[in-house]
Amino acid sequence: MHFFETHRLTKAFGGLIAVNNVTFHVEEGEIYGLIGPNGSGKTTVFNLITAYYPITSGTIRFRGKEMNGLPTWKVCKEGIGRTFQIVKPLARMTVLENVMTSAFCRTSNTAEAREKALEVLQFCEMEKKIDFPAKGLTIGDRKRMEIARALATSPKLLLLDETMAGLTPQEQADGVQLIRKMRNAGITIIIVEHIMHVIMNLCDRILCINYGQEIARGTPAEVANNQNVIEAYLGKE
Repeated sequence: MHFFETHRLTKAFGGLIAVNNVTFHVEEGEIYGLIGPNGSGKTTVFNLITAYYPITSGTIRFRGKEMNGLPTWKVCKEGIGRTFQIVKPLARMTVLENVMTSAFCRTSNTAEAREKALEVLQFCEMEKKIDFPAKGLTIGDRKRMEIARALATSPKLLLLDETMAGLTPQEQADGVQLIRKMRNAGITIIIVEHIMHVIMNLCDRILCINYGQEIARGTPAEVANNQNVIEAYLGKE
């Protein structure tokens, strides 16, 4: 039994097949990469895993339990958290209040939610910014707060959707260290990212999809040298 797995995962929007028979598994403690050109279906896969979209066909299993049909909030309760490609903070609230809203996934007690949010913000090295209004954060801090919000739900599996996009090289390096820190804390990670040096340095294994279906899988070196992957990104010679 795998920690997490999909089998022939498919999503159709009318006549458009956005995800087509995608099968993969992730073992506990892995950092697993999901890559592909723009529009290849990566975020749609995340939306299926977290029940933002209903599955057309196929199955998703997490820690031995079939997840098909569960609402989004129950998927979160089961231990799957995520970030979003486009960060939408609660702009009129502070950083601490933003993270507290996610902590209420596990408790209805305000003091406990605050304690969890403070713990997560310290883990993400944002404790000095807890009283900052979210609308005033830089893109780098918004991205880090987005990770903190996801961590506040106490996930066992975390889906990271382009958390490095728009960051400076130093912020990217800091982000890589934070992701490794999360793995060391016992969180399994699936990451979607376009910045290849990040993916290649972080991931244990990678799945590449194009037009919604698998074109390659394997170690970072195997995928980087796969002709189908090269053509998907750069076109044919």
